[in-house]
Amino acid sequence: MAARHDLLDWYDRVRRDLPWRRSGEAWAIWVSETMLQQTRVETVVPYFERFLLRFPTPQALAAASEEEALELWSGLGYYRRVRQLQAAARALVAAGGTVPRRSEELARLPGVGPYTAAAIASIAFGEPVPVLDGNVARVVARRLAVAEDPTRAAVRRRLLAAAAELLDPARPGDSNQALMELGATICTPRRPACPRCPLAAGCLAREQGRVDEIPPRRRRAPPVDLDWCAAIVALGDGRLLFARRPRDEEILPGLWELPTLPGAEPEPEAFAARFGGVWTFADGEPLRVRHTVTFRRIALAAYRARRLADELAEPGDEEALRWAAPAEARAFALTGATRKLLRRLEG
Repeated sequence: MAARHDLLDWYDRVRRDLPWRRSGEAWAIWVSETMLQQTRVETVVPYFERFLLRFPTPQALAAASEEEALELWSGLGYYRRVRQLQAAARALVAAGGTVPRRSEELARLPGVGPYTAAAIASIAFGEPVPVLDGNVARVVARRLAVAEDPTRAAVRRRLLAAAAELLDPARPGDSNQALMELGATICTPRRPACPRCPLAAGCLAREQGRVDEIPPRRRRAPPVDLDWCAAIVALGDGRLLFARRPRDEEILPGLWELPTLPGAEPEPEAFAARFGGVWTFADGEPLRVRHTVTFRRIALAAYRARRLADELAEPGDEEALRWAAPAEARAFALTGATRKLLRRLEG
């Protein structure tokens, strides 16, 4: 099939030099594919290199604490991914420690969906199974002029079949990566570079002048605005008080931040109930930052405060409180809003 040859020839000439491609090892591919979900390649590269240095095998991640894993992921966002990756590593170790070679077996591990399973199996082990992420779905939808919602099951099956037709059975991993690369660099959502596309000759959307409308845009959930307030509690040596968010919290569970509660203004009684001690807040204009977590837009106001340990006050969860200098805290698994606050405090 000429299209397969053209696709691989293009990929061999222009593919980006990425650390997980140099390795070709199953664990490295697994980590990279997990990190690349919802995140751009240029953002992932330094995180990937640090993570693999600390956790070079599934066994290393399985043996680590959740906090260690979160700290290496800190700043990458979508922390559910690393929790699922660690759960899968532990399940793998419990089952003997060998990464399965088949996509069907990989998909049985916690948090490993069909796409990730197919990517690992095809790239690391040469299984001729197609992948279908957003980039690949866009390429094949345009190639076939499929204007229906690609998230529908019937449409996904059709797109997967089209992606399978483009797989070279001798190089399935490279074929899949070529389709991903094509969607990321040429067949982009807006202003695709059709004249440079190796599959341009057979693209029905291009022939019909419908590239901009295929695939159809998905409607996003309306944003939810949240007001939070934080306490800046400092010791004389410059250390700040940090608090860990509850592990059962809906938003950013288990991450570290300055003591923070919902609300536009601080309520000392609420801070005492949550963090223990007796709280007072200084008058004056707070530091304000904004941060978005998926569809939530957080407006965070940080007030200078004091927390006194009072024998009559509830002690709070001392294991979830920590004193640290801002430079030291950068190594914590911090919320994005807290990182912004620290930059403001240090600036």
